[in-house]
This record gives sequence, structure tokens and C-alpha cells, in this order.
Amino acid sequence: MKHALVIGAGPAGLMAAEQMADAHLRVTVADAMPSVGRKFLMAGKSGLNLTKDESLSDFLPHFHEAEPSLRPMLTSFGPVQMQGWARALGQEVFTGSSGRVFPKSMKTSPLLRNWLRRLAGKGVNMQTRWRWQGWAGQDFVFDTPDGRMTLPQQVCVLALGGASWSRLGSDGAWSDLLRKRGASITPFQPANMGFQVDWSPYMARFFGAPVKGVALQVNGESVRGEFIVSERGLEGGGIYAVSRALRGGARLSLDLLPDWDLQKIQGRMARPQGKATFSNYLRKSFRLSGVKLALLQEFARPLPTGAKLAGLLKSLPVPLQGPRPMDEAISTAGGVRFDAMTSDLELKTIPGVFCAGEMLDWEAPTGGYLLTACLATGRWAGKAAAQMAKH
Repeated sequence: MKHALVIGAGPAGLMAAEQMADAHLRVTVADAMPSVGRKFLMAGKSGLNLTKDESLSDFLPHFHEAEPSLRPMLTSFGPVQMQGWARALGQEVFTGSSGRVFPKSMKTSPLLRNWLRRLAGKGVNMQTRWRWQGWAGQDFVFDTPDGRMTLPQQVCVLALGGASWSRLGSDGAWSDLLRKRGASITPFQPANMGFQVDWSPYMARFFGAPVKGVALQVNGESVRGEFIVSERGLEGGGIYAVSRALRGGARLSLDLLPDWDLQKIQGRMARPQGKATFSNYLRKSFRLSGVKLALLQEFARPLPTGAKLAGLLKSLPVPLQGPRPMDEAISTAGGVRFDAMTSDLELKTIPGVFCAGEMLDWEAPTGGYLLTACLATGRWAGKAAAQMAKH
């Protein structure tokens, strides 16, 4: 039986391993961490968002300039196939009101346990605490609990993740190893990340508060979403959805009343304030929650009146002090360039070595796009590696 190697035991690596095991290869999966799928498990702590239930024509544009390269992989394994994959592992799924798809358990652990059991049944050998150190000649070298280990040259799929959440195993250290072998790497940047805000002491009472019922305005577009006011700034799904544009220097404004047009706001302002304080007048007139009113006061003090205030309620500028550090980001942009690989994801300068998952040079928003593409690229690379090994 021929041998195959996978380095990295996240979703992309496990998917690649299964494709090669199904092709009757003897597969070893090596991972530096004490257990497999650590970032995968972390993703399930807030409910495992598997994919987005939408047509491929709507799904693909979320991958931006990487769409042409990823199109064949996501056509072969997209949102529909992702749901079938989860069901085959005993996890029924449901689609939320936003179109996001989750397992009914809302957890990663039952799915991962079933998957690992299935892989073990196919003879996949898992080696944890094996940290890849590069090559000795053509052989793969690992530091392991039993000392340095060397595996002879064989087909290999690298699924080493990006450069965020290093404590879960994704530290990007592999990029130097590939550069030394001539692979082109786009420098990493944070993606799906929070942004720093220099808060006044007044805002401390609102740290941890969710901001709902707003629209985020970036580059002339308005996106409905929710986010969290944190001690460090703004974070959460709504911010992640526009983080790519904000990283590029775009300015952020908030529409605090997205269901009101400017004329309606101005009409309400024409009513007398009476004996109410200005804050109570705003709260009662526009149903502004405590945190939304706090944001208005934080970024627009002293508050104007009339048309200027109406304009601020529809477009409140939010000064940001740049993205939070890359290691805090949900994912990263950058990685192995697609022009450094064949269409099968084989490195042109290192024959027999394929790449998959977040280590590739693509990014996508949260909402199921990340995980679907990781599995799709792992499947693609695993099938190609198996084909090479057999021939």
C-alpha cells in the first residue's frame, strides 16, 4: 500500500486525509497540537456555522479576487454538498433566518467525534505533538515527543492554517519553510477582525453590550448587522462583514435608525421637547437603546439639533484606530499564492506537495464561507494527491 502524508489536522487536512484513504493510501496525519481540530472546535463555541444556504452564484462572489481559482472546488463541493457531508456524519442541520446553516446540536464536538471515528475506520493514523520542521533533503522532518522523526518523501497535503489564533495552532510559521523552497507567499493580514476605538471613560459601562438594529455604512454601501462594544473597540459579525474594506482604509459610519428615512426623522424632531431632558427626548422619540444613545453621545458631543442631528442619526462617523492584532482575528488574508500552484493545488516548486485550507491566499467573511472553502480545498487537494500517488 502506498503512503501519503497530511500536515495539519484541521477541517481541510482531515478532508484531504479522507480522500486519500478512500483511494486506498496509507495516510498519516501529523499535527503540532496535543489534539486535533482545535480551531474547528473553537468555531463551534458560538454555534457551528457550517455554510450559507444560497445559490452558488450568490456564494462565490464573497471570495473576491480568489473566486476564479476557487470556483471549480466550490462547484464540486459547495453549500449543498456541505450539508450532505454533515448529515452523513450523523448531524442533522437547519437553516436560520439569515440563511446560515448549523448542525442541530449547535456544536462541533459531535461532528468531529464521528468524523475521527470514520477516519480511524479507514486506517488514517493520527500523530499529535508532531511539529513540522521542514525538509532534510527530500524527507519531511518533525519534532515529536519521542525526538526528531523523519518521514521519507511521499505525496503530501499541507493544511497548516493561517496566522491567527496561534495558541490553537495557526501561527503562519510554515511560510518561511515554503519561501525557502521557492513558493510565493502573499504577506498575512488580519481578516474578520475587530477594530480599535479610543473610548472615553464614559463608555466603560457599555463594554460587552450588543448593538442591534443598525446599519454599517462603508464605501457608500449600507449593511445591516450586529456588533459588540468591547473594551478594545468594536467586534462581532457586523464589523467582520465590512472589515475587509475598513482594513483598506475605508471610513465607518453608523445608521442608527435604518428603518427611518431622513424626512421621518426631521418630522419627529419638529415635535416639542417639553420638560424632558434631551437624552430622554431622544430615547422616547426614536427608541434609541442605551448603547446606541451612548454611541451618539460618544462620537457627536456636543449634540447638535435639527437637521444636523437628523443627519448624524442616519450617518454617525465612527473614528477607528486600526484593526486589532492579527492573532485575535477570526481568519487571515494572504498565504500561498494561487499562481504558485497548479490548478490541482500542487506547489510548482515542490512537486508532490499540495496545499489546502486557510493557508491559501484567499479570504471570505464569516457566515459559513470560511469553513466551506476549507473543506472544498482540502477535498480537491486530497483527490489530486491521491491521483498522483496512484500513478
